[in-house]
Amino acid sequence: MACFLSRFVPALVLGALAFLGQPGAASSAGLGPTAEAGQLVLVLADSWNATTGSLTRFERIDPQGPWKQAGATVAVQLGRKGLAWGRGLHVAPHQEPLKREGDGRAPAGAFALSRAFGYAQTGQAAPHLPYLALTPTVECVDDEASSSYNKMVDNRTVARAWTSSEAMRRNDELYRLGLMVDHNASPVQPGAGSCIFLHIQRTPPAPTAGCTAMAPADIEALAGWLDQWKKPVLVQLPKPEFERLRGPWNLP
Repeated sequence: MACFLSRFVPALVLGALAFLGQPGAASSAGLGPTAEAGQLVLVLADSWNATTGSLTRFERIDPQGPWKQAGATVAVQLGRKGLAWGRGLHVAPHQEPLKREGDGRAPAGAFALSRAFGYAQTGQAAPHLPYLALTPTVECVDDEASSSYNKMVDNRTVARAWTSSEAMRRNDELYRLGLMVDHNASPVQPGAGSCIFLHIQRTPPAPTAGCTAMAPADIEALAGWLDQWKKPVLVQLPKPEFERLRGPWNLP
């Protein structure tokens, strides 16, 4: 399920928008999920059930060098049920809580940030990332029985292939600018959660259905800073897990 319960109808996959990432690839090599990253987006929550947290940006020149903070720490909204282990660059754990479709939890773990999206026709707000201009025909499929599960689609191109999706061009500001989180990306596991983004929060701020939301100025600063060539990684964890993984994952 995506961040908000806005149902739409079908279409075909935008092949170029298939989510990227290989769960556990870096960790399986013993290097940790941030091994190749030059940019880190660190989101911390007090507990698994916390619905709010903090986001801090870090950067480094050398993959083996120290992280340096870039910008101020900002507040974020998490899933209405908190966090659960997702599927990303880390080795997926087997213990609960595990992210599932429609559970109201944002994914915990380490995830690539591969693409920006928004209502503007051009990607000036995210100049160093691939950018998708949202139109009324773009959707994100959350039907776990569909072969297009957890992918962006454009309903101008094909006949119906699923029964559930989220309209990406909304009548509010939530997706005016956002970032795709490569959760449950490659391979996609049906039912493990779909359509996870970083995006603009509601007014007044409120928890999401599974995404991470923040103030408009904060998503604008983040999108303008991220650079695909620096292989940015989102690490999102409860604070006790952060302390446990700080060394193995080479976190600041």
